[in-house]
Amino acid sequence: MKAGVILNSKTTIEFQGKPFTIECEDIFLREYLLEDLDAICKITDEPEIKQFLPGWDVSREQRREWLIDYEMPENRRFLQAVQDGGDVGQLRLRLAIVLKETGECIGWCNTGPKEELPPPNREIMYGIANRYYNKGYATQAVRALIRYLFRNTRERELNAIAVVHNHASNKVIQKCGFTYISEIELEQERYHYYKLYDVN
Repeated sequence: MKAGVILNSKTTIEFQGKPFTIECEDIFLREYLLEDLDAICKITDEPEIKQFLPGWDVSREQRREWLIDYEMPENRRFLQAVQDGGDVGQLRLRLAIVLKETGECIGWCNTGPKEELPPPNREIMYGIANRYYNKGYATQAVRALIRYLFRNTRERELNAIAVVHNHASNKVIQKCGFTYISEIELEQERYHYYKLYDVN
């Protein structure tokens, strides 16, 4: 992968001694930085995130430890695997959603294996601050990450799940081209299960 690889007229990949980013229309995706800690903690404290992603409700100290010891180093390993040919295996990539207008971290868009799903089980998941709902930012983020994965890795099949009654999240997944597969139960919660295949 080279700096400035054009994916389409609105999405650019950059990786040359700078934080890895994917350019979109109103936002860009950027690998996690330590400066994102406060924003991530604030967003994970919102009631909607607590409801739909209860495992993310941890202390600031725990979040900082995850960020420094696991998430940021694994991002680097993922990006190195892309440069080495695109076999990302079980590695995860965690990207901040950054609003271009203000430079504010307003959420995340991540990918990694979802152990509860049958292989190949690479998932795309996302969260966004509630004051930025219904602006199309999550859809931009998910579409950009899909394009990046299909064009720069060996992944040819992606998964997404959303709690059945989380209508906004289900709508984002559907708008991004995922096909509904079935309703599944994980940890006593019902989810809609979707798949997306690379047809190119």
